[in-house]
Amino acid sequence: MPKYWHEDIETMSREDMKKLQNERLVKQVHHVYEHVPYYRDLMDKKGIKPDDIQSVDDLHKLPFLSKADLRDAYPFGLLAVPLSECVRIQSTSGTTGKRVVAFYTQADIELWEDCCARAIIAAGGDKDDVCQVAYGYGLFTGGAGLHGGSHKVGCLTLPMSSGNTERQIQFMCDLGSTILCCTPSYAAYIGETLHDMGLTPDDIKLKAGIFGAEPWTEEMRRTIEKSLGIKAYDIFGLTEISGPGVSFECEEQSGMHINEDLFLPEIIDPETGEVLPEGTVGELVFTALTKEAFPLLRYRTRDLCVLSRKKCSCGRTLIKMAKPMGRSDDMLIIRGVNVFPSQIETVLIEQGYTPNYLIEVDRKNNTDTLDISVELTPEQFSDKIKDVQNMEKSLAAAIKTMLGINPKVHLVSPKTITRSEGKAVRVIDRRKLHE
Repeated sequence: MPKYWHEDIETMSREDMKKLQNERLVKQVHHVYEHVPYYRDLMDKKGIKPDDIQSVDDLHKLPFLSKADLRDAYPFGLLAVPLSECVRIQSTSGTTGKRVVAFYTQADIELWEDCCARAIIAAGGDKDDVCQVAYGYGLFTGGAGLHGGSHKVGCLTLPMSSGNTERQIQFMCDLGSTILCCTPSYAAYIGETLHDMGLTPDDIKLKAGIFGAEPWTEEMRRTIEKSLGIKAYDIFGLTEISGPGVSFECEEQSGMHINEDLFLPEIIDPETGEVLPEGTVGELVFTALTKEAFPLLRYRTRDLCVLSRKKCSCGRTLIKMAKPMGRSDDMLIIRGVNVFPSQIETVLIEQGYTPNYLIEVDRKNNTDTLDISVELTPEQFSDKIKDVQNMEKSLAAAIKTMLGINPKVHLVSPKTITRSEGKAVRVIDRRKLHE
């Protein structure tokens, strides 16, 4: 079984990696300045010319790009090659404002699929595996990315897309799927459905899962691993930079290795834009070093995390990013307190509840309210009102200990919270609807 997809790159010395990054960055800045008027204007306003960027040490001189820029430049304003050289578009799955459309040349597709192949190999995959891709296909990058990566590795690829969960399980059983690729919330739902069908992990051959596209906790990882009998690996990406495979977990699972030969990471202060030292929590920023069609420089992801170069037992020397701990733009501020849904999920699973929940934030009489609906398992369900009330009080107290604010907890009957086959909807902030 191969240990690496690109061993020379994945185990490259720090000195050689920086040299490669320097060469690619200098070339990319010239490419963008010459072919993307939108970004050239941003550079000119800062008084920066391509020759001012001689190495990655000069990266901080360049202007940032944000999702607002992508919407302003929609659809072709950040395109760096003639449209005739593009072979595909992908688009974000978000629903607010204009959708972000990213363009790809054939070379862009090849490198993206290589990134996903690296992730599959890191999860223990090889050409003898059966890879069931249950991410959505279409404009969403999940299905296309892992599908291409699976082909590169040589796996038998099942392009299931999401949905029709009983058929997913039937194919798992009949075709002997060994690797599952989907969102973590859908993996949890597949595990739940497997149990409902009277089956156990012994009835399937899954050994690993590659899950991403939405936040998930270590507690949810353990729940999925138990329900499906697998080892669950995290994968990270974003459409604006390529899609899944920007970073991935190895067997050590102490963070995700960033494919830094292709994507140059920084951590900045989300308020000031100042570059922060390694080991500091801040906003993750990426520069695409090799993208031809849609080469974003210093793109602000809004994900909050930490970078680390601590030596990894897998042998990879690629820098690691911690699992994002929230988003600087999606973070909830409730009664002056910063709240991330992942904090609430951690408490729920620690207390023995399912990861099926809905957070609703509102403002009544000028005061923020926090309501959390949590689904009971059939074993937890009770028709005795007093029992449910006591459970609600106990859970509310545990959440208050974590957050420092009082929530209103509502325990609801099994299977009453709508399941998601794509990205799970966990939060409804009604304050925004009132504004």
